[in-house]
Amino acid sequence: MKLSPSYSQFYAKISDVIQSHRIFTDPLRTLAYGTDASFYRLVPKIVIWANNADEVALIIKQASELKLPMVFRAAGTSLSGQAITDSILVVTSRDWNSVEISSDNSLITLAPSVIGSVANDALCGCHKKIGPDPASINSAMIGGIVANNASGMCCGVSDNSYKTIKDIKLIFADGSRLDTSSAQSRENFAKSHSEFLQKLKTLANKVSNDERLSAFIAKKYAIKNTSGYGLNSLIDFKDEFEIIKHLIVGSEGTLGFIESVTMHTIEDYQDKASALLIFTS
Repeated sequence: MKLSPSYSQFYAKISDVIQSHRIFTDPLRTLAYGTDASFYRLVPKIVIWANNADEVALIIKQASELKLPMVFRAAGTSLSGQAITDSILVVTSRDWNSVEISSDNSLITLAPSVIGSVANDALCGCHKKIGPDPASINSAMIGGIVANNASGMCCGVSDNSYKTIKDIKLIFADGSRLDTSSAQSRENFAKSHSEFLQKLKTLANKVSNDERLSAFIAKKYAIKNTSGYGLNSLIDFKDEFEIIKHLIVGSEGTLGFIESVTMHTIEDYQDKASALLIFTS
């Protein structure tokens, strides 16, 4: 595919770091990546398989400098077209799939390409699992599960990604990185992005101080609601970093790239049952 000057410039810059066999511009493969599990189609100009966070940071920085739109994709199980674009598509490598479990099995840290069921398989020996349980859990990957706040039918509003997230590693549009579990990372980010954090805190205070608005948000998120940004984070938390990591849940890649996420595990009960309840009114 012949690229326009700006895309050609982008291609040249990332090709210095990323091997050519992981960058696709040919008509066949760009067409193949032009759809996800939805019925929409947008054919990307460039598809990149990213192996690690350093590569993603480079891609984001170069695309941002050239003002080129980009979309992240994990498994591509989206039913609403979130994983397609007619610009730059960044696909997380299937080898980017590390899993770490805490010594007491209460936490699990997952790379973006870990399939949901694989995370549960790693926890099954200790009768634990991750909270989110989307119908596509055998295919969906953690990067997409968290970015879409995918929750499924069982976890409701108590065990979804928003409620079970502990910490997160992020890459922002300017290429900067944040690890919410690291005091040093938070300190560095606070110094380099002080204006951003102040604006976020001001917004949260404004929303919290508006009784009508905050009550409306609380009501909306008291029931299952996975549409768009987690605005409830603006009333649930005061700490800016808590707000950031909960705003990321459901942001569909528009606020930053999820390098890894640490989640609280929940009990995987051995005895389970389903019931159909019928009410007269």
